[in-house]
Amino acid sequence: MTTVDEDKILHDLERGAPEEGGGSAVAEEFSDPFDIANTKNASHNLLKRWRQAALVLNASRRFRYTLDLKRDEEQEKRRRMIRAHAQVIRAALLFKLAGQRATVLGTAVVPPSPSGTYGVSPEQLASMNRDHSIAIFEQYGGVKGISGMLRTDVETGITGDDDEFAQRRDAFGSNTYPVKKGRTFWMFLWDAWQDTTLIILIVAAIASLALGIKTEGIEEGWYDGGSITFAVLLVIIVTATSDYRQSLQFQNLNEEKRNIQVEVIRGGRREKVSIYDIVVGDVIPLKIGDQVPADGLVTTSHSLAIDESSMTGESKIIHKDQKAPFLMSGCKVEDGAGTMLVTGVGINTEWGLLMTSISEDNGEETPLQVRLNGVTTFIGIVGLTVAFSVLVILLVRYFTGTSKDPDGTVQFVRGKTSLGHTIDGVIHIITAAVTIVVVAVPEGLPLAVTLTLAYSMKKMMADKALVRRLSACETMGSATTICSDKTGTLTLNQMTVVEAYVGKRKIDPTEDSSQLPASVSSLLDEGLAQNTSGSVFLSKDGEVEVSGSPTEKAILQWGVKLGMKFDNVKSESIVLHVSPFNSTKKRGGAAVRGRTGSQVHVHWKGAAEIILASCSQYIDINGSLQSIDNDMDFLKDAINNMAEKSLRCVAVAYKTFEADMVPTAQEQLSQWTLPEDDLVLLAIVGIKDPCRPGVREAVELCTHAGVKVRMVTGDNIQTAKAIAQECGILSSNAETGEPYVMEGKRFRELPEKEREEAAKLLLVMGRSSPTDKLMLVQTLRKQGEVVAVTGDGTNDAPALKEADIGLSMGIQGTEVAKENSDIIILDDNFASVVKVVRWGRSVYANIQKFIQFQLTVNVAALTINVVAAISSGDVPLNTVQLLWVNLIMDTLGALALATEPPTDHLMDRSPVGRRESLVTNIMWRNLLIQAIYQISVLLVLNFEGLSLLKLKNDNIQHANMVKNTVVFNAFVLCQIFNEFNARKPDELNVFSGVTKNHLFTGIIGSTFILQIIIVNFLGKFTSTVKLSIEQWLICFLIGIISWPLAVAGKFIPVPKTPLGKVFVKPYQRCIAAREART
Repeated sequence: MTTVDEDKILHDLERGAPEEGGGSAVAEEFSDPFDIANTKNASHNLLKRWRQAALVLNASRRFRYTLDLKRDEEQEKRRRMIRAHAQVIRAALLFKLAGQRATVLGTAVVPPSPSGTYGVSPEQLASMNRDHSIAIFEQYGGVKGISGMLRTDVETGITGDDDEFAQRRDAFGSNTYPVKKGRTFWMFLWDAWQDTTLIILIVAAIASLALGIKTEGIEEGWYDGGSITFAVLLVIIVTATSDYRQSLQFQNLNEEKRNIQVEVIRGGRREKVSIYDIVVGDVIPLKIGDQVPADGLVTTSHSLAIDESSMTGESKIIHKDQKAPFLMSGCKVEDGAGTMLVTGVGINTEWGLLMTSISEDNGEETPLQVRLNGVTTFIGIVGLTVAFSVLVILLVRYFTGTSKDPDGTVQFVRGKTSLGHTIDGVIHIITAAVTIVVVAVPEGLPLAVTLTLAYSMKKMMADKALVRRLSACETMGSATTICSDKTGTLTLNQMTVVEAYVGKRKIDPTEDSSQLPASVSSLLDEGLAQNTSGSVFLSKDGEVEVSGSPTEKAILQWGVKLGMKFDNVKSESIVLHVSPFNSTKKRGGAAVRGRTGSQVHVHWKGAAEIILASCSQYIDINGSLQSIDNDMDFLKDAINNMAEKSLRCVAVAYKTFEADMVPTAQEQLSQWTLPEDDLVLLAIVGIKDPCRPGVREAVELCTHAGVKVRMVTGDNIQTAKAIAQECGILSSNAETGEPYVMEGKRFRELPEKEREEAAKLLLVMGRSSPTDKLMLVQTLRKQGEVVAVTGDGTNDAPALKEADIGLSMGIQGTEVAKENSDIIILDDNFASVVKVVRWGRSVYANIQKFIQFQLTVNVAALTINVVAAISSGDVPLNTVQLLWVNLIMDTLGALALATEPPTDHLMDRSPVGRRESLVTNIMWRNLLIQAIYQISVLLVLNFEGLSLLKLKNDNIQHANMVKNTVVFNAFVLCQIFNEFNARKPDELNVFSGVTKNHLFTGIIGSTFILQIIIVNFLGKFTSTVKLSIEQWLICFLIGIISWPLAVAGKFIPVPKTPLGKVFVKPYQRCIAAREART
């Protein structure tokens, strides 16, 4: 927990630099609880503070999609309890370990009991893994014995058809765990009931119903109370239905997030399957950044290090090998590589038990959601004030005898009016005031964010983007810079070796093995086949297939074309130790010993200039060793020439070692550092990875939209520069030197002030490490930039977490990178990143449309009822009518406007400022024009309607009913027509694209039809009467005038200073007073 001071400092940091010109003393002292720029890493204190400051009528609904702070704390306690349980077991095992190992042969271990056709039961395997029992492990015969009992091969995996996998699921269970069922429709119905104002209305309706039946009889007396009850029930059902549909969308998206793709070895081939399809007996290769998908045993390991913090709560990295073979599901591979044999899946694992107990999604709030709660609170305070004023005025007028019925009869006469009639009159006044609160406090406004996010997230899946954090979707609309990887994001990730040098000779064509002597071919084959995380195998069709990362695949494919027999080469030698490739070292190595020879070859492969710098000799085309000193310039030029053609340059080298110089003990060997100097250069290859089609246009679109694209890559600076020019990040006439183009090391070594200046202009960073990327992100954020960053490696996790929006790669990204990201780009394509920017801006724009529409209704409805109440003691829009307006405004309006698809127009704007006013001056202009028009016309109708509508000769009661119906009908039609205006707040043509949004047209059509039914057929419930064709045309004309009025209004210029600042002082004082009381 943070202290109050720490919380204040954090809040100040989040608020950023003060605006130019300073502010008033009130503004400086006031800390707005709703001003949270980034909820990504916000403290519980900040999140609790805005909840306490919010004016809420229905907490269960309002906070449904926010983080449940109480449950979050409870689940963290549960995690700690489960982890503590695991730690107690580990401690006890460490205490017993020496005794177990010493007496393992004499230890009484329960022999394995068969399960179906398998030699061991799932309970025994789970017990062994849970207790990390070396005694049982060795008694069962180690990995070899257990794999035999599970009828699997530790090298080729399971061989069998679908029936074999079904049989294993029956015997050992599936790799799934029970997920708590989603909330049912009835739960959402119950939540919708919890609105304070609706409860008051129901109570009032029941009282009105009882009094009406008592005084007027059941046939006529039930209409007033019954109509209010029906209207409230309709609001509740429609609200619950809308909320339920949203929850189903979120459930589907959460299911997608959990469905991880895992590489397995089956029948000697590597293939990707869903994590849910893993079965006991599967053999799974592990590499840096992978999540361990099930409980299992290490079969092979090379410096394999596991982060078990997700299970134990300790950040200590555990090294795994044959002496410590137990792997727990849910843990992450921190370093090294290896393979595992699956022994436990689903609820037979500790991770499965943990996830079963805490599987319910907690939700989260977004910055826009918090700000909208602030807007709702502001509107609510105004609405409550107005409602209370109306209540007082109407009660005073009623009890002083100035309130009259339409026929002129005084409603209350002291000593004459019965108690029942008095109570009924007071109930009508209270329901009128409470209904104003229902309309005035827009409970649905913050939930409109969730609605538009749910819609956007579903559509973004089709655009190859999976949103992991809701807030990222909207924050992307504010992004000012994108730091993008090169490989696979800006390029196709379809790599091919197109140039190759052996010694000083260029091999042309690259696959011509006749140009290589046998000694060079043999060393190359060994280096390529053994120093790789990829694999070569025959497909089911008998064709050669290659697996691995794109770079590994390109090099292995080149080796195969040169005649390399992958399986033969691997069988002729033994890998002693591996130093896996990572993005920091930019190289990987393997120590290999021939099965018959006494020599050990240490093979290295990696970034060409880094490997070259470690070489002292090279093998020429004749197979002879030559000193590299005299030819270093030639080789560097060869690398630069390839890099300038946008080729990725990779070098292959080796060093000969005598076998007796290599550690023999397993523990010493696992800690052995492979020699990295005095290497012999074997070959340098240039790998082509062409730019993605359309990436140049996507970069240009970003630049046009005010979003600067930067390339951050681990590649050679020349390669990076060439690709950047090809993609349009560097224009042809742009500076190609510092500070526009810079190596990561150079950027890292700059003094802080110079680094900040360089970061502003930097467009391309080559040979960058994950630390350099993190430093760039931190520097840019410090300058006020909203930073989106792409990453695929484990070491990218800090930068992904630090960035405002972390974008991981769905194809090449590791599970660690994905877990630390906010959005997963499923096709690794930069064009998809740009689509996310469009969707982010669309979320913000849609919310603004809804706010403009809702504020117009609020201002008009409140003003009309208040003016009428003060002047005549009656309100023209009654309870049922206002509930119908509330339904149009709150739920149906949100559905219609919050689901508008993004348009190209959004990319013509600058990024949305994080603290830009939600209600812009353009919105104020639009809503004030419409509200003033509606108020003026409808108040004139209210006071002069009898003469304007030529009703003076009619029965006074019927004439008043017709007049009020026309006011109500015209008001609703104004909202229907104004909904079109709200679609395009800053465009003249409000109809563009309207036919493509079927939901919008459907809601508008349904609302209009329902309005006709309400006016013509439900008069008893809504206090309306049938209107003539002429009266309908008058209402229609009043509504349609809002269209030309909106067009004319858009030619009125608006000031640059936000009008919202005018209202900020009284609002701040009110919120500060509320906080002081809490």
